[in-house]
Amino acid sequence: MPDASTVALSIIETGRRLDSRGLAPATAGNYSARLDSGEILITASGTHKGRLTEAQLMRVAPDGTPIDAGKSSAETLLHCLVYAVDATVGAVLHTHSVAGTVLTRALAGSGGIELEGYELLKVFPGVATHDARVVLPLVDNSQDMLALAAELRPLLEAQERLLPAFYIAGHGLYAWGPTIEAAENIVEGCEFLLACAWEEWKLKGAGR
Repeated sequence: MPDASTVALSIIETGRRLDSRGLAPATAGNYSARLDSGEILITASGTHKGRLTEAQLMRVAPDGTPIDAGKSSAETLLHCLVYAVDATVGAVLHTHSVAGTVLTRALAGSGGIELEGYELLKVFPGVATHDARVVLPLVDNSQDMLALAAELRPLLEAQERLLPAFYIAGHGLYAWGPTIEAAENIVEGCEFLLACAWEEWKLKGAGR
């Protein structure tokens, strides 16, 4: 299995790609991967994801307790939640897009983002056709990560087939997969779908 240094390089490369796509403005976002030891390698707080170095990644325990010196992302507990809910998850990526931010602000309080009829819905595990309806969980933004994790846990655990993504309104996307590459595919798919949904929302007069 890949060692921590190899995993770190994968996170760094992913950060550069996501930054180049406009999904990591300023120091926004955070990325993590689960190591063979069960520890989590995560980006440190305040780092630019397009210019990451190995020194800007640190290990935390499954409960978010720092193992290495430094301060991990303020949203570490949300990464820990995803790993706790699904034992198959190998990486979690948190991104920010214009369309995702604006649309989720418009939909704040709705509880979910409905996506239907899009070919790219097939990016989600278990979806084999465009003729499908997917509802991504959507929660209101909060700076209280304990409270936010407590709100999200039952939403994730209640899903019969866990969708590997959720949005925080006016904030951003959390997406995951068994590998960093798989998580990145979910990020690309979700952000594309949200961009399409936002364009349709505008064409319809923002629901008016």
